[in-house]
Amino acid sequence: MRTAIAPLPTHRAHRAPVPQTRAPAARDRPSETYRLQTASRVQYAARMASKASGPRRSGCPVSVSLDIFGDRWSLIIVRDLMVRGYRTFSEMEHDGDGIATNILSDRLRKLEASGILGTEPAPDGRSNIYRLTEKGIALGPVMLELLIWGARHESTGAPCEVIDHLAANRQVVLVETYRRWSERDPTPLIPPFTALPERHARKRARPRRKIAKRRAAR
Repeated sequence: MRTAIAPLPTHRAHRAPVPQTRAPAARDRPSETYRLQTASRVQYAARMASKASGPRRSGCPVSVSLDIFGDRWSLIIVRDLMVRGYRTFSEMEHDGDGIATNILSDRLRKLEASGILGTEPAPDGRSNIYRLTEKGIALGPVMLELLIWGARHESTGAPCEVIDHLAANRQVVLVETYRRWSERDPTPLIPPFTALPERHARKRARPRRKIAKRRAAR
């Protein structure tokens, strides 16, 4: 008799299970508005970078620096981010200095294109917040000296005792500034100073002049 030989078992190649990836929830994804804003800033940064790569008007470091923030508002924005702990467009718009929204938008884009500040999604995912880069926070000594110089040589709303404290503790102030930046601590380092009395007087006088002109036109 012949013994039946059982067929050899067939072996299938082992395949590792494919991990199931979960689509991120809507709250975890950046909003469409943020993506569009980011794309616009990237394009603007590319244009600014191409301009910056062109010939400089001077090789002087002061001149090169002024090409970046040598206007009326750029250092005010740096001050708000560094000293006052501001992070949003709205906070900087209502900081009391009276910057127009179109100018604020333009200066924020220029500072971002120059590497002074960056943006990241806000916790709500519907807007963005601004933060100084390492290049931007390195302006700390410049901002401190401007603050002390302006208070000592011009009429300002800064209390004398505050300026004297800053001047006598420069290194301590700078260390604390860098700490708050690295730890993302939005606590204001210095509170906003009161506006000058003559500025308030000009603001009150403007509506009165407008009312007088309207009455005269009638």
